[in-house]
Amino acid sequence: MGLRQSLTTEQSLDTNLTAEDKALFKHAKNIQQILKGVKTVAMVGLSNKPERPSNFVASYLLSEGYNVIPVNPRADEILGQKSYPDLKSIPVPIDVVDIFRAPAACDAIVDEVIEVGAKAVWLQLGVINRNAANAALDAGLTVVMDACMKIEHGRYNGSLHLVGMNTGIISARRAKVGLG
Repeated sequence: MGLRQSLTTEQSLDTNLTAEDKALFKHAKNIQQILKGVKTVAMVGLSNKPERPSNFVASYLLSEGYNVIPVNPRADEILGQKSYPDLKSIPVPIDVVDIFRAPAACDAIVDEVIEVGAKAVWLQLGVINRNAANAALDAGLTVVMDACMKIEHGRYNGSLHLVGMNTGIISARRAKVGLG
């Protein structure tokens, strides 16, 4: 999944992360590495309600060619994809786990992420749990915290420029819409 290579500036959305945590958990190279290198995204807390942010993000990622696997014990299927009650029930290898749950739930979820052998964990905007993030780092996983996969993907593939957003990417190349 080809994303643009360019010089980036640090983005500062409203966040409760310290400067040190931003450097560690919102590092541009880690974000780009995940977005370029993953194919299978397990989304813990994916809602079947179209108005929920998790549903919107999953819809976008599916349209961009990612294999999105819903993890929601209350649904059999979301967005046409079979839903699983937990990560351990997923029968295929998972590249990254995108967490749309309350920060307090992240410790147990990260334990399961480590157990299933995923390569990365992504805690969505507003989901901040330093203990869970540090446990994932200690297990050798790449960690992104307090960021949105959809926003970051749009920023690095150039599509956010089309709607006038300042993405913080400096490049002389014309943005290519889509991956390719």
